[in-house]
Amino acid sequence: MINPRHIFDDELRNLRADLLRMGTLAREAVDKSIKALINRDTSLAEEVIAGDDVIDKMDLDIEMKCMELIARQQPMARDLRTIGTILKTITDLERIADHAVDIAKIVKILADQPPLKPYIDIPRMCELSLSMLDDALKSFVTEDIELAREMCERDDLVDALYNQVFRELLTYMMEDPKAVVRALYLIFVARFLERVADHATNVGERVIYMVTGVLKELNV
Repeated sequence: MINPRHIFDDELRNLRADLLRMGTLAREAVDKSIKALINRDTSLAEEVIAGDDVIDKMDLDIEMKCMELIARQQPMARDLRTIGTILKTITDLERIADHAVDIAKIVKILADQPPLKPYIDIPRMCELSLSMLDDALKSFVTEDIELAREMCERDDLVDALYNQVFRELLTYMMEDPKAVVRALYLIFVARFLERVADHATNVGERVIYMVTGVLKELNV
């Protein structure tokens, strides 16, 4: 006779794997969007935009599987928190992918305009934000709440970089009216990367909740 608990565990394991695949795609989308910006690569930007449909479908598919599992198995306590964490996390991953698309669209707009400045801080913001996402997903897999907490603390570094980029680009706008549009779009790019870090923080907070049962905002 098949043990219902074994069935539940298998389905939950599959959901975790689906989430990680979605996280990988969202991460790749952000990475590609910034590479497209740096290299003025509109083909790569188009690839990011086209790939968003796959991530959106994964979001819906995983949500449906979670709801079906709740309906059939009626999980409680830790099991229910795990499914709830998956549901919340896929929303953050879908938003991260949307920000990658937003950046890719800006790449297409800026492609035929001269570069405003060398890209230094924006790639650094991307590196920090994606490292946070990597550790958020790793903490989900390993249920490492200390890693989740440490990762969330790094959001302050991304915020500081965003403020630095904002101030620098604002100076460009004040000194040269012709630079206003390009500088404004780059501020948007930096803001989208700052939001990627915020979504990674959300994932970390949910991992801590999943493990401990305590939900607390770590960066307010």
